[in-house]
Amino acid sequence: MIHNCKTLTSGLATLACLVIGCSTWQASPIPRSPGVNPKPITAPSMIANSEPDPVQSITISQQQFGFALLAALQRENPDQNLLISPISVAMALTMAYNGAATDTQTAMAAVLGLQGLRLEQVNQANQALLGHLTNLDSSLELAMANSLWLNQSLPVRREFVDQVRGTYGAEVASLNFADPDAVRQINQWVSRQTRDRIPTILDTIPPDQLLFLLNAVYFKGAWTRPFNPDLTRDRPFTLTDGTVLNLPTMEQRGDYLYLETNALQVVSLPYGNQSLSLDIILPAPAVNLEQMIPQLTVDTWETWSQQLRSRPGRIQLPRFEMTYEANLIPALESLGMGMAFSDQADFSGLTSLQAMINQVRHRTYLEVTEKGTEAAAVTSVGIAVTSAPMAPEQPFEMVMDRPFAMVLRDRQSGTLLFLGIVRDPR
Repeated sequence: MIHNCKTLTSGLATLACLVIGCSTWQASPIPRSPGVNPKPITAPSMIANSEPDPVQSITISQQQFGFALLAALQRENPDQNLLISPISVAMALTMAYNGAATDTQTAMAAVLGLQGLRLEQVNQANQALLGHLTNLDSSLELAMANSLWLNQSLPVRREFVDQVRGTYGAEVASLNFADPDAVRQINQWVSRQTRDRIPTILDTIPPDQLLFLLNAVYFKGAWTRPFNPDLTRDRPFTLTDGTVLNLPTMEQRGDYLYLETNALQVVSLPYGNQSLSLDIILPAPAVNLEQMIPQLTVDTWETWSQQLRSRPGRIQLPRFEMTYEANLIPALESLGMGMAFSDQADFSGLTSLQAMINQVRHRTYLEVTEKGTEAAAVTSVGIAVTSAPMAPEQPFEMVMDRPFAMVLRDRQSGTLLFLGIVRDPR
């Protein structure tokens, strides 16, 4: 993992970002031309009898996945900042899920929380969710883009390509992966979708790489009530190890949705028309943040959210900018998705070749200032063949210019009708 934080914060402000990433990060499928937004799609009515609402199920599943992924990454690096976009990771993996089968599909469904939903429901619910999120607040710049990059030399099923393009609005391109320019083209797409905040996601492309599935998220929004820059000044910030830093810290007074218990404080800072917010969780001085993170679940977060009440107060928040990068495969393996990364993986719905996921890279960016917040995320899911396809055989030449044997047989039954040896064909 690589981390760069211009103003170092504790996991707290990052944690707040993760929370809204699970529940309120808006997205839109990639437009074919700038400024084109997808048409909102009404959630399918598939809840006759006692079936759960697929859109609600997808939303809860992404929340559960986001909190679980956060805890897994926290266990890997307990002393470092974390910044993930759960909806970006889930969306990229769900596109790959469309090509999974048998035990691989079961393992991915368990980790992504898709059990009980048919693949058609999963795709339609994601499509409806994207349509909903794109129309929350026109005053905010908010976009999600998907893309599929194919190795032109290897086979990928047309049904898979059509599903990813049609349901997830993915831009599809077929490239010569042996050409170094392929890396440049993919990285250019990433940079364009994140407004240059994340310039690259790939360094090289292995020769056995079958395809890449990419998801990009970009958000830029102004606070409903901006901070006054004149009130920003250096204030003490204590790190986990007790080190005290003086950091530029913003200050504001007003009425906020707020919760306070013996263990924590929660405040919600809205953007734009208040459809989206940055919700900050501050552990009490005696509570260890690292111990609290694994306790973050959909149930606890829902409980806290329901208990938020309007209350006057004063807040101070460090102004900061940070980036984060991680290989998510170890964390996903620890959550139970190991089958998808092994030689036993089954992506037969995607290709006729034996293939597995060999890359899940995630990069994020976040800046919090007096005006508002800018954030970006990219997830790249790479799928490679586990055994290289046989090279096409060269045409052979067989010249019967010497004695030979022959068999005339019934291919279906194996019956030998004639056997012969030809020594002299005259």
